[in-house]
Amino acid sequence: MLETIGAPSDLRKLTFEQMEKLAQEIRSYLLEIVSRTGGHLAPNLGVVELTIALHYVFDSPRDKIVWDVGHQSYVHKILTGRREEMKTLRQYKGLSGFPKRSESAHDCFETGHSSTSISAALGFALARDLKQEKHSVIAVIGDGALTGGMAYEALNHAGQLGTRLIVLLNDNEMSITRNVGAMSGYLSRLRTDPLYHRSKDEVREILQRIPNIGPRMFKAAERFKDSVKYLLVSGMLFEELGFTYLGPIDGHNLRMLNQVLQRARLLPGPVLVHVNTIKGKGYLPAEKKPNKFHGIGPFDLKTGKTRRGGAPSFTDVFSKTVIELGKDHPELVTITAAMSEGTGLCEFARKYPKRFFDVGIAEEHAVTLASGLAQNGCIPVVAVYSTFLQRAYDQIVHDAALQDLHIIFALDRAGIVGEDGETHHGIFDLSYLRHIPRMTVMVPMNQSELVAMLKSSLHYHGPIAIRYPRGAGPQEEVDYHMPELPLGKGDVLRKGEDLVMFAVGPLVYQALEAAEQLSREGKEAAVINCRFVKPLDEKLIVDWSNRTKRVITLEENVMAGGFGSAVLELLADNGFKGEAARMGIPDSFPAHGATDLLRRSIGLDAAGIVDIINGKGWFNN
Repeated sequence: MLETIGAPSDLRKLTFEQMEKLAQEIRSYLLEIVSRTGGHLAPNLGVVELTIALHYVFDSPRDKIVWDVGHQSYVHKILTGRREEMKTLRQYKGLSGFPKRSESAHDCFETGHSSTSISAALGFALARDLKQEKHSVIAVIGDGALTGGMAYEALNHAGQLGTRLIVLLNDNEMSITRNVGAMSGYLSRLRTDPLYHRSKDEVREILQRIPNIGPRMFKAAERFKDSVKYLLVSGMLFEELGFTYLGPIDGHNLRMLNQVLQRARLLPGPVLVHVNTIKGKGYLPAEKKPNKFHGIGPFDLKTGKTRRGGAPSFTDVFSKTVIELGKDHPELVTITAAMSEGTGLCEFARKYPKRFFDVGIAEEHAVTLASGLAQNGCIPVVAVYSTFLQRAYDQIVHDAALQDLHIIFALDRAGIVGEDGETHHGIFDLSYLRHIPRMTVMVPMNQSELVAMLKSSLHYHGPIAIRYPRGAGPQEEVDYHMPELPLGKGDVLRKGEDLVMFAVGPLVYQALEAAEQLSREGKEAAVINCRFVKPLDEKLIVDWSNRTKRVITLEENVMAGGFGSAVLELLADNGFKGEAARMGIPDSFPAHGATDLLRRSIGLDAAGIVDIINGKGWFNN
C-alpha cells in the first residue's frame, strides 16, 4: 500500500480500511529507517494516523500545514513524495530530520525549536486574508510545546483577531520527558472529561427547541449553558481565548479524525482541535520508554537497545559532578527547560527533589527564575542546550548580568551537534555571551576540565557560562578530583617559536595533532589551551603572540564576534604587528550529518589547520 502513495492526493483514493493498513505499513517503515539512521522515533510513531488524516482532509501544499518543533514530520515527508529519500535521513547531504523548505513545497515553514507554529500559522492566515485567498492554515502543536510562552502570545493574538485558523493540539502527555505545569494538568482534566462535550451539545439543542425565546431569556439561557460548561470542566481556557474547541478525540481513529477535521475546516474563526495520541505507538519499547525513543541513535529493532560504549559523555560528567557539588552546597539548585534527561539532571532531581525545577519549554522564565533564586542566596545551575539558550538572551542581559547575579549556565550541545542540523548546532553562544558585561565564559577541552570548571564556578562572582559539546569526550578516564582553576588563566600545552595556536574546547586536541604534523615539516608551533573566552588570559596571549609573530585561533563557534575576534581585539589594542588568522564556523548554517564529517568539511580538524597555516605563506621565506 505504501508504495502507491507518491503524493497526498493518492490518499483520497483509499478506503478507511486501506488507510488503516497504510498506517501499519508506515510504522514498520519508520522503524526500519530510524533503527538504522537514528532520529526522533517516538514522536513520529504517535502521529501516523493524525498525519494521514491531515493530508486526506486538507490539500497541501495549497493548504498550509505548519509543524511545531518539526521532529514529528517524518510521516509527513513520507506522504509528500520523499519515501525513498528517507533512507538518507539525517545523513550528510541527505534528508533533514526537520521540515525543510528546500526539500519540498509541502514544507511551508522551517522549524527546530518549540512553540513557534501558532505564530507562524497566524502569519500565513493573515497573508491569505490580505490576498483574499481561501485556503486553510493548520498549526500542529504538541502539549509539550504548549508549555512555551510564545504559544500563548500567539493564541491570544489569534483569538483577538478572529481570523480563520486551525490549531491542532497533539496531546500525548509528553514533550521529551513527562510534561510539567498547570497546563499539563488542565489538558489532563479535558482528556478525562467526556461528559462536558456531550452535555454542551445537549444544552445547545435544548435552547434551540425553546419557542419564542426573547432576548432576555436567550441571554439567561446562554448564561445557563456557560454555567454548565464551567461546572463540568474546570476552566474553558481555549474558548475564553476566542477559539472554538473541538475534542478531545482519539488521535488514532481515522474515521473520527476525518469527521472532526472536516468540521474544523468549515468553521469560521479560530478553531482548536484537541487530539489524544500515544507517543511511540506500535512499538512496545517506545511506548514503554517514550523519553528514550524521543531522539535516539541507531538501535537494535528486536530489542530496542542502542549501541553505546566508550568514553563518558560531557553530559554524564556534568550530571555526576553537579550531584557531588550538591552534597556540600545546600544552596545549589538546578533548573531545566523540559530537558532533565538530555541535560543529565534526572539523578539530581531524584536525590534533591526540592532543589530541582523543570519549568517546561520556557527558557526565558528559567533564566529570570534563576535570577530571583540567586538574588535570595541560592546558586542556580541552569542546564540548557546552547541552541535553546538563544531564546533567553534578553533575560541573561537584563535579569542576570545587569544585576550581577551568581548564576551558572551549563550549556550542553555546544558547537556542532551532528545529525539534528542547522536548528540545533550550538555555534553562536560564545558570540552572544562574551560581549555581555560581568559574564564569565569557559570552555573545557575535556571532561576533567569540565569538573574543574564546575567546581570553580561556585566560587567565582556573577553570571558564569560553561559550554561543552555533545556526546563522548576525548578522555576514557575522568579525574573527578581536579583542582579549581584560577579565574582567566590559560595553560601552555606545547611550546614552539614559529607560531602559536590559541584554542578552546576539544579543538585543543586538533591543535596538538596539527602541531605534530607541522613539526614533521620543520615548523614548531606552540599550543595554548585558553580555557577562558572571557576574561582572556591577556598577558599569556600577548606575550606568546609577540614571541612568535604568527597567531591562529581555533573555536567551534561562528567566527563573527567569537573567541578569535576577542583575541584579535586584544592584540590590536596592544599594538601587535605580526600575522594572524582565525578558524571557526564560517558565516553560514552548517548542514546536518556526522559531527566528524561536518568538522572536516569546514576544515576544523588537524589536516584543515595545517592546510590553513601552510596556505598563508607564513614560512615561504
